[in-house]
Amino acid sequence: MLRLFAGHPTAANLLMLALLAIGLLSLPELRRETLPEIKFHEVKVAVAYPGAGPVEVEQGICLPLEQVTNGISFLKEKRCEARSNMGSMTLKMLEQGDFDTFLDDVRAAVGEIDNFPATAKAPVITELGRTSPVVSLALTVEDENFSASELKDLAEVIKAKMQATPGIPLVELGGFSQRQLIVSVKPEKLRQYQISLQQIAALLQKQNLDLPLGDLTNKDKTYELRFIDERQTPEALGQLTLLSASNGAQIHLNELADIYFGFDKEEEYATFDGQRVALLKVLKSTQDDSLDVHQVVKEFADTLALPKGINLTLTQDSTGIVKDRLNMLVSNAWQGLVLVFLTLLMFFGLRYSFWVITGLPVSFIAGLFVMAQLDLTINMMSMVALLLALGILMDDAIVISESVAEHARKGLAPLDAVTQGLGKVSQGVISSFLTTAFVFGSILGLQGDLGQILKVVPLILLIVISVSLVEAFFILPSHLHHTLKHQDANEPGRLQQRVNIWFEAKRKRLGDVLEKAIQYRYAVIGTTAAAFFLSIAMMSSGILKFNALPEIDGDILEARLIMPGGTPLAETEHQVQEILNALMAAEMALQGQEDSPLIEHITVRYGENPDAFDTGPHLATISLDLLTAEQRNTSIDTLISAWLHALPPMPRASKVMLAEPSIGPAGRAIEMRLTGLDRPQLAAASQQLQVWLARYHGVYNVLDDYRPGKPQLNLNLKPEARILNLDASTVANQLRSAFAGLVIDEVYREINSTLPGFASTADNMEIVVQLDQSQPDLDTLRDFPIVVTDQTGQPRLIPLATLADIHWQRDISRIQRINNQGTITVFGSLNALEANTVEVVNDTLSRFVPQLKRDFPGLQIDVQGEMKNSSETQGSLRSGLILGLLGIFALLSFQFRSYAEPLLVMVAIPLALIGVVLGHLIMGQNLAMPSMIGFVSLAGIVVNNSILLVEFIKHNCRDGMSLEDAARQASQDRLRAIVLTTSTTVAGMLPLLFETSLQAQVLIPLVISVSFGLLVSTALVLIVLPCLYLILQDFKEFRAERILARA
Repeated sequence: MLRLFAGHPTAANLLMLALLAIGLLSLPELRRETLPEIKFHEVKVAVAYPGAGPVEVEQGICLPLEQVTNGISFLKEKRCEARSNMGSMTLKMLEQGDFDTFLDDVRAAVGEIDNFPATAKAPVITELGRTSPVVSLALTVEDENFSASELKDLAEVIKAKMQATPGIPLVELGGFSQRQLIVSVKPEKLRQYQISLQQIAALLQKQNLDLPLGDLTNKDKTYELRFIDERQTPEALGQLTLLSASNGAQIHLNELADIYFGFDKEEEYATFDGQRVALLKVLKSTQDDSLDVHQVVKEFADTLALPKGINLTLTQDSTGIVKDRLNMLVSNAWQGLVLVFLTLLMFFGLRYSFWVITGLPVSFIAGLFVMAQLDLTINMMSMVALLLALGILMDDAIVISESVAEHARKGLAPLDAVTQGLGKVSQGVISSFLTTAFVFGSILGLQGDLGQILKVVPLILLIVISVSLVEAFFILPSHLHHTLKHQDANEPGRLQQRVNIWFEAKRKRLGDVLEKAIQYRYAVIGTTAAAFFLSIAMMSSGILKFNALPEIDGDILEARLIMPGGTPLAETEHQVQEILNALMAAEMALQGQEDSPLIEHITVRYGENPDAFDTGPHLATISLDLLTAEQRNTSIDTLISAWLHALPPMPRASKVMLAEPSIGPAGRAIEMRLTGLDRPQLAAASQQLQVWLARYHGVYNVLDDYRPGKPQLNLNLKPEARILNLDASTVANQLRSAFAGLVIDEVYREINSTLPGFASTADNMEIVVQLDQSQPDLDTLRDFPIVVTDQTGQPRLIPLATLADIHWQRDISRIQRINNQGTITVFGSLNALEANTVEVVNDTLSRFVPQLKRDFPGLQIDVQGEMKNSSETQGSLRSGLILGLLGIFALLSFQFRSYAEPLLVMVAIPLALIGVVLGHLIMGQNLAMPSMIGFVSLAGIVVNNSILLVEFIKHNCRDGMSLEDAARQASQDRLRAIVLTTSTTVAGMLPLLFETSLQAQVLIPLVISVSFGLLVSTALVLIVLPCLYLILQDFKEFRAERILARA
């Protein structure tokens, strides 16, 4: 079969064209993203419980949910959050489970609950992680008289047009809360007409109707009957007649109340570069391509014809980093490919080198077909895997090409040289492929979010080396055959002649070195072992530090403000301005390093903060659109440090955090979960832990998820209220109607577009009746008129202070329960330039936590975040590596018919660790999970050289050489091929190794591990393996002598 393909004039080219065709046809199906998709395997169950506080939600929602979900299979963790008016539980599945079955089990369990509170809404069950943000459009209007309600109308019209545009999957509108038509009743009118808010609401519901009445059918036709008297504007609603005076005069609603359009929470709004903004947020599903969606949105914004003064600006663009990172990797790939080709030219002729390197694009493009079938994406990890493959794939081609060239130099006919050269190394090539496949295959089961990202590297490598094996055996030999027919293998070019002369000198020098090394082989092995154990000590002692995942700079930075609960919006806005002033000072200090403005846009969102786990006027988030990471010279950490330094003391603020908007796959740098005590004790322990963590240099954003709530006024009826036949429910319902408002209807209000080319749309709107709170104070509450029916059946108004006592207290705003236990979690961020997560957490656990546990008996502290995630992934990586090594040992033992020789071959693996550690020290990089993936990948690469070296030693022994001469000759004979394969591998990764881009930092540790590990392992294997082989022979001879002595 191999001879047929090698000699056939078209078979190999047809196979090559077929592989290229299926790969190129699959290319449009591949999606592009920054990192591989992380499947969160999480389900959220949300239950609204209107009017309930966190404690009531915990009792009424969380506890029933916990009870029914205890027995769900493959449940990894459940977290229940109790907040005012809402309870939600998030259930996370173990990766081994089937998510569809898990989701069905959750639905079935929740469906069994029959003891939710009567006023609780139906549970809403959703799958998390199905969408991700792409980009937002900021809609601003320069006219200062343009109202918020008009801005929302305009945004709704544009949103409708965007959703009708093919290629835009999902649009969400931000910057507003629920739209309402508000009926704000004046307190004095309630007293004047002896009426309650509930009665006004009931009258409105009766008169504001849009109701189907059935059909009227006669002998000619059928008519549909409908009663329509629904008012959707303040003017129309105000004309409704609610009451009649004793003199017969009609009293309209607008005489009792102010009626206007508004929003449920006026504090929830946003500004963009200082102007009120509507944010049109575009999201995509897991099946959409980020860059394609972004291109459609950009074209939509560019081609949209808007009147002068109305602006639509792209902001919060998460695809910029996708483009920058993929472009950076493509650039490095081309540079690497050129370097590999130039390296080959030093050893082979131009035509010969061209066909050797052709296997790379063929393998890559054909691999795209397999990637598409496995639903893989083009991302940073898949691209770096292809970069690694630049060198790795060349090994088989180089071994085959070198063997064919050697046979051609002996004077064989081209076809005979190809078939005999291929036959000589085929067993070693297949063994090398299987050993590499064993290692890569064994780490495909990496666990955790980090594992989901990192396992893409071995998967892609496994795909392309499998395709390259087909190319090496069925396509390359044919091209070498045709090349040999057209050029003389015995006449190398001038460059090759010089390289050959240089190699011949190095071969002799290697022979001299090996002669000395073999003579002092025990000293060589002892020195090598010492270097290995020194490398281990470097890692365990902390001299070489460890990070789960190097930080990747994005293009968005946020400042998140938390004020004490109950803080008015005006105070929050003042504090935001203080933070923005500090930002301007920091920008001025750093702008000199940039060619363009460092900060492109500033968005401020009031009423929200992802770190607060809450909403309200005491919260705000400032979002910066930065110059792209590829263009700017300032890192995120540098900007954060400058911003923090410029911030003035802010004693009124509870917390100001500076962070990127999303948490990376490694998790939070510091995350420590406290359980085992009641909430007040957990809160006290949390405060002490936060104070301790804040002392570390480089640690910032230290906070917990325990939040004091707003100041709370508690009411209870006085005993004398019972005399009036008044119950607590009546008073509470009247107060709730006044201060929380009564939603009497929910309608879809039509929005007529005034813009040409835009269709009309509709917007959901609530009609709400509430008490006028234009000047709210405690007297308003005390004097609030409670409607009481006296013994004659007549309504009376009695001030609330007469009927109820009012007490002040401050409750909590949120309760978190994890795995059925009350929990408080402490978080912290870390500047990687100044501190190390492992050092900070381990030092805290050893020096502070023991004393904290003595102060709070029963306290349990569980480390989460980066350390937990990296530990989970490391454990699965360790298990996979052990399985891979066992597979390699079994394969080599079968091939060599020995138990000892496979161990000699596998000695290259610990030798590679020496290079990994040395490389990170030289390059000034910390070890990281990508470093570990690089080292494990080496386990399947470095043994390839050892396999062929052992084969050559045994071959020389069969030719009659002494073992010492055979070992020395084998190293000399393999020097050229080993240097060639190693140099091409390193050359392919060299551009990325010295990449200065901020986007490459996550990849450089992996490249360091492979490059330096391979270099050091290759150099040592040529010397150490022959020494070990002779030491093995020494032991055999010693054992034989002992047996003879006993005989």
